[in-house]
Amino acid sequence: MFGFGPDMIYAIPGLLIAMTVHEWAHAKVADNLGDFTPRMHGRLTLNPISHIDPIGLIMLFFAQIGWAKPVPINPNNFSNYRQGEMQVSLAGPLVNLITALVATIFFALTFKYNMSMHWLTAVLQLIIIYNVNFAVFNMVPIPPLDGSKVLMALLPGRLAYQYETSVIARYSFIILILLVFTGILGLIVRPISGLIINFLNIIVSLIV
Repeated sequence: MFGFGPDMIYAIPGLLIAMTVHEWAHAKVADNLGDFTPRMHGRLTLNPISHIDPIGLIMLFFAQIGWAKPVPINPNNFSNYRQGEMQVSLAGPLVNLITALVATIFFALTFKYNMSMHWLTAVLQLIIIYNVNFAVFNMVPIPPLDGSKVLMALLPGRLAYQYETSVIARYSFIILILLVFTGILGLIVRPISGLIINFLNIIVSLIV
């Protein structure tokens, strides 16, 4: 969690980039699959203003759990309902990981060519961390996170419906808050994020 000060300033680009590319990816894939709902709502853009929910962003800074404005989609416009919804859901986390990889390469090149500066190093590190964490966190199978939609797309129809109407789905926000503040979610997310970041560190060492 970041308080007011330099750390928060360094964190802002990482947070905005992670949230923006995540939501843009959902919109882009839905649009490519024939659903123009995100386009009609002005979400087919990399302008952070179109994606950021002010309260969700403030909560992310101070409560370690936040949200962007969900991208509206209409799965009925997909030629394959389940496959389309799964592709749209996976797009956000995947683009977060690609963004983290690009930031990692740029981070390594700044050292290789002696262009590293404290502020740039801090910003790039946080871009990497936030994008990796966004990808992993959003794959947790609790509604409305992307992982729940992927799970429902993979489950047989009856099981998918039961999950969608389950206690977990009805009280998902409360469950997520409890998981965050009890540290249970961190026990799930941190090890996976750590493995991905270790892999990215290997890329840095190879480049440098």
